Amino acid sequence: MGLLIDGEWHDTWYDTKASGGRFVRQSSAFRRQVRASIPAQTPETSDELPFEPGRYHLYVSYACPWAHRTLIVRELKRLTEVVSVSAVHWLMGEQGWVFTPELPDHVEGVSRLYQLYQLSDARYTGRVTVPVLWDKQERRVVNNESSEIIRMLNSEFSGDPSVDIYPEHLRKEIDEVNAWVYPQVNNGVYRAGFATTQEAYEEAVTELFEALDRLEELTASGSYLVGGQLTEADVRLFTTLVRFDAVYVGHFKCNLRRLVDYPNLWAYTRRILALPGVAQTVRLSHIKNHYYQSHPTINPSRVVPRGPLIDFGVPLGG
Repeated sequence: MGLLIDGEWHDTWYDTKASGGRFVRQSSAFRRQVRASIPAQTPETSDELPFEPGRYHLYVSYACPWAHRTLIVRELKRLTEVVSVSAVHWLMGEQGWVFTPELPDHVEGVSRLYQLYQLSDARYTGRVTVPVLWDKQERRVVNNESSEIIRMLNSEFSGDPSVDIYPEHLRKEIDEVNAWVYPQVNNGVYRAGFATTQEAYEEAVTELFEALDRLEELTASGSYLVGGQLTEADVRLFTTLVRFDAVYVGHFKCNLRRLVDYPNLWAYTRRILALPGVAQTVRLSHIKNHYYQSHPTINPSRVVPRGPLIDFGVPLGG
């Protein structure tokens, strides 16, 4: 775990002292947008980029739930031949996310993810995160905010038009669900796991399970979260749920209940896993090894538990 300061790499863990033991996630720094069509350049559109097949590349980690979102949308929109992918190794150590001979950078050939950030901004200060949407033509980061990348993949890239995870008539409802699922669930597990005071932990874990109880009711009909169809809200929630029993219950102390203790949410998770292409994006070996071996402040021994045994009902990617 580390960050760049004025373009120089520093192996530094999160500082929670100033926030009362609370984990505060840094906002994404690169926020350029790719558009299917761009009108005449104006001050508002001067930082937008045109969509071109093969021009853009995704850098991901199979362990990371934020990067996982982009892999799922890439599969659902049938963009695997349009947007190429490189995955980092699951271990995030002193050099942050790294590439290996088995998991190389297929585009720039770098060995450290932070080198891509340096290529984009030699004086960059901030965390080095995945996913990264990379422009092969300009050789720079386009965007490193997962919520924006999945919307671009959904609407601006030449994907399957029959799949729309952010339909206009449901956008208000989707945004409303995202507004509480993100802080209480997606980021809530991290707020609990990275908390360094009892008060901060109790606050996060209480909100997390209140949200899971609410989601259990929302999924009681056996459908999806919004409008009776798969939307962005489901993709964003799913990547947390599929990791819940494997790592968040134990490693992040989110152990009031397991996902399998929520019948509706458990069925909901398995239903999304059964969608074409989704199960192959789930790599539990990457997930478990990453969490248990990359956070020595939480798990100093780096011992990875063999369990739990989870029957998702479909074969996973690895």
